[in-house]
Amino acid sequence: MSVRLIIVDDHPIVRAGIRAVVEARGFDVLAEVGTGEEAVTAARELHPDVVLCDLRLGEGMDGVATTAALRALPGAPAVLILTTFDHDAQIVRAVEAGAAGYLLKEVGIEVISRAIVDAAAGSTVPTPGGDERLVAALRAPRVELTAREQEVLALVSEGLSNREIAVRLFVTEATVKTHIVHLLDKLGAESRTGAVSEARRRGLL
Repeated sequence: MSVRLIIVDDHPIVRAGIRAVVEARGFDVLAEVGTGEEAVTAARELHPDVVLCDLRLGEGMDGVATTAALRALPGAPAVLILTTFDHDAQIVRAVEAGAAGYLLKEVGIEVISRAIVDAAAGSTVPTPGGDERLVAALRAPRVELTAREQEVLALVSEGLSNREIAVRLFVTEATVKTHIVHLLDKLGAESRTGAVSEARRRGLL
């Protein structure tokens, strides 16, 4: 029996391209939709085996929220996340929400076909070149940052100095230094660069 699919992407041309590729391999596309809300409605009505979902949709539900909603449905379909960048911080959140794995939009048809079959069978989908990073991030103890620490981290990742961050956030340099010390400690890093790298690995940036 052919694997039944729903395609979710906010770009009609992208949806059409994906549909042409997967139908050429014998997969049955039940619907193609442009929003997370439409995806959930379609899945509830059509009962697909797998949903191919863009990570970054337009207004409304993003790929993470859509994945969580789809996985909460009775007889939940497997969800494969489609993304352009393998360092996207949202990937980790999507897998935590129940996605079977993710695919870079640039991969070949053989990889897409195997991933769809694996997901439909209930397997976790390995991503060439990206699965080790993702697994490591998911297995690492969760780091909880305060809202202010998250703001400081984002500015550090932009290359701002302590003085520039202080001006941007309307706080003292001493306060910024304190937040950075806390960030280094929570992330187990020895430098600002190391903190940014670890934050990206954990899906915090």
